[in-house]
Amino acid sequence: MANSPADAVSELRDRLGRGVRALLAGDPEPRALPPLDDDRRFPPTSAIWAVHSDAAMLVGGLRALLLQTLHPPTLAGVTQHSTYRTDPLGRLQRTGSFVGTTTFGSRAEADQAVAVVRAVHEHIVGTTTTGTPYAATDPHLLAWVHCTEADSFLRARMRYGAEPLAPGVADRYVGEIGEIGAELGVIDPPQSRQELRVRLQSYRLELATSADTHETVRFLTFPPLSLGARGPYGVVFAAAASMLPGFARRQLRLPLLPLAEPLAIRPAATLLLRTIGWALGEHPARAAAQDA
Repeated sequence: MANSPADAVSELRDRLGRGVRALLAGDPEPRALPPLDDDRRFPPTSAIWAVHSDAAMLVGGLRALLLQTLHPPTLAGVTQHSTYRTDPLGRLQRTGSFVGTTTFGSRAEADQAVAVVRAVHEHIVGTTTTGTPYAATDPHLLAWVHCTEADSFLRARMRYGAEPLAPGVADRYVGEIGEIGAELGVIDPPQSRQELRVRLQSYRLELATSADTHETVRFLTFPPLSLGARGPYGVVFAAAASMLPGFARRQLRLPLLPLAEPLAIRPAATLLLRTIGWALGEHPARAAAQDA
């Protein structure tokens, strides 16, 4: 007897969900949250749970990477010490694991994740192509990375999230993610969207492009993905690039055709992210927040 339409849809959803999890997390099985009574930094009702539990994080993460290529010391640290060219998915998965653990994990798990990253940062030192020394432990460099991520995650969530954020959540989010930034070595991380804008603006005179910048952006535009993943990735990339500030798109040579964002990019990205959210099912954090 043939499967019913409902069974076929359920099988499709499960297959898609496993594929997405395998690609993004390296494991097709969903990750369970620690018990809610565990000691944790952020409760289910926190702003950071509301932002980081949405599929819009895919767009935000890529936007942050694009912005970070504009800061020569940050870019040098990536190109000289990262495995993004030889293992792009591995790097993506490790980054996603860190964000997920520090957001949703127990305090012990989050502390361990931070300790691992801090230990790695101790070994990331060198000089840029122009001879400027850098170190991944430099609070100024760490603040640039932190602020680009906070800004990008939040903007993507506000544009592509499955539902709007409640009033006040955006500012609370900046303060909460700042706790993670501080543990990584950021000094006085921003506590509101306004402070975040001011901090990002303070880096404008340091931003520049080079051959390494454009090579990295080309890699991010056309990474070595399977044929089936290239189309969805292209949509996510277009959404991320369209959300960059105008000066950043110009410097990175990522032009945006008039009306392309509202008429093509945003509808396609919204459909894709809703489909990914449907395939993955309700994020455990959302169910936990409802029960809290």
